[in-house]
Amino acid sequence: MRFGISLIPALLILAALPVEAQHFSLSRLFYPNVTLKAEHAVPSPIGDNTEYGLTKTGFMGIIPIQSEVQLGLSLKKKLDLRAVHTVMLAQYNQLQPTIGGIDNPENGYKTLSVGILRMQASIKDKLWVYGGGLGITETNETLFTPQPFLWGGGARMHILGLKTQIMYGSILAYNQKIKFVPIFGVNKGIGKHWRVSALLPFMVNANYKATKWFNVDMLAGLNGYSGGFQIQTPEEKLLRRENYRQIKLGLSANAHLFSVLNVSVEAGLSTFRQVRTFNSARENLSSFTPQSTPYIGASVRYITHRSKFSSKFIRKMGLGQTGINW
Repeated sequence: MRFGISLIPALLILAALPVEAQHFSLSRLFYPNVTLKAEHAVPSPIGDNTEYGLTKTGFMGIIPIQSEVQLGLSLKKKLDLRAVHTVMLAQYNQLQPTIGGIDNPENGYKTLSVGILRMQASIKDKLWVYGGGLGITETNETLFTPQPFLWGGGARMHILGLKTQIMYGSILAYNQKIKFVPIFGVNKGIGKHWRVSALLPFMVNANYKATKWFNVDMLAGLNGYSGGFQIQTPEEKLLRRENYRQIKLGLSANAHLFSVLNVSVEAGLSTFRQVRTFNSARENLSSFTPQSTPYIGASVRYITHRSKFSSKFIRKMGLGQTGINW
């Protein structure tokens, strides 16, 4: 059995707004860091005395590879000053569904992806965020039938003062079929303690900064995965597709420890869930709706290096806090 990676994490990464428990913040992209994460949704009924659950573990690394100021010509052939920041993204995930209370390794799959994200700010062309990436997904039981996926796109950001940014753009992704997704984002600081962020149509987040080392997030987001698997019989090989969708409503607590660690615990409700299986002709084979269920997650982010220049830059530009809000 072989599944495909969710497109949503890649879309959120492209827009530079993380979907994990931590507050949305562009500041994560200015420091080398790695995040270990785990999440478990409690099995819930899907009918016929059968339950469906899901466990996800993995890591994501962000490595800045270029930061420089360039002098050149703008699109209108005029002298322009441009700042460029480029990072490499790497992510690995292991997803394990449980069906009927049975944790069968053949039901699980793993994904591995890499990408490049580039931010470009100039006097003439303002601020742009764009990038692309590719990866593979593979069943747990083999390493010889990988399914590829890729994504790319861009967004323009406007900085409206020190506490407000908006962005808009589009993403083109391929995972079984080509998808075009328009996006709109906003990041707004309210007073000294609150920040509201959104990346529509995927995520909305409200962050409350209690102290320099502790904050709380209230979040809502659309998530899931879309992938394929192959059933082999003595007569033929049968291709199948599977979609899983959910909406998450959660609350997370985040603590910044020893200047290099960010620890987060998240809990909430996974609801409006749907699992659908169809064939290559997109004819529906099965469809069921697991009931709403509680979930719990945790993550640990290690910041490998901190630059005083980067800290001052993101603080002055209002791109996010330099402490816990990673």
